[in-house]
Amino acid sequence: MSQIIIFGAGGRAGRAAVAEARGRGHQVTAVVRDPAKYPDLRAVDGVRTVAGDVTDAPSVARLSVGHDAAISAVYDAAAQPEAFFAHASRALLDGLAEADVNRLVGVGLASVLETASGALLMDTPGYPQDYRAFFLGHAAGTDVLRTVASGTSGLDWLVLSPAGDFDHGGARTGRYRTAPAEVSSRISYADFAIALLDEIDDPRHHRTHVGVEAG
Repeated sequence: MSQIIIFGAGGRAGRAAVAEARGRGHQVTAVVRDPAKYPDLRAVDGVRTVAGDVTDAPSVARLSVGHDAAISAVYDAAAQPEAFFAHASRALLDGLAEADVNRLVGVGLASVLETASGALLMDTPGYPQDYRAFFLGHAAGTDVLRTVASGTSGLDWLVLSPAGDFDHGGARTGRYRTAPAEVSSRISYADFAIALLDEIDDPRHHRTHVGVEAG
C-alpha cells in the first residue's frame, strides 16, 4: 500500500485516478481548490480531501510530505494556459523535492504528443486550432519538467495522455496500450486511470510523454 497525492482530484481524470488508487488499496490525498464542493470525495474511505494550490511550491511541499508518489490532473479555466501549466510544473518540481517525493505522473494532452511521423498532433494537416493556446500551455508545462534532464532535480516524472481523446462514455475494460498520437484514438477514463496507477506501482516510462489508447 502506498500514499498517493492527487492534484486536481475533482476533475474527470482525477476522480478516475482516485477510484483506481483506492481499488488497489492505496491511501489517497485528494487536492482540490475547495473541498466543500466535493462531498462525494470526502465521503470515500481512505481518501483525505484537502485544499491546495498546485502553482505554489510551499503548498505542494506541505501537502506532499509522507507520500510515495504524486499524480497531477490539474486545470484552471480562469488562468492563462501557458503561465498556469508552467507555474504548476515548477511548483511540483520544487515542492515534491522538498517533500522527498520522487515520482510524478501528470495527465497530458494528445495535441502535443508526437504522431507516428514525428510531428506533433496539433501540427498535422486539418487538426483544429481553436484551442492552440491551451495546447501550447500544456507543452510549456512539459518543457519545465524536461529541465530535470539537465540535472535540476531528481524527480522521476512522466506525462501520460490519451493518444487521441477520452471516450467520455466508455467503460472500464482493464486493457490499454501505448501508442503515438492519432486523432481517432480513444480510451475511457477508467482505463486511463489504470495506466496512471500502473506507472505509479511499476514505473516503466521515465522523463518523457507517452500516449495510451484502448487495448
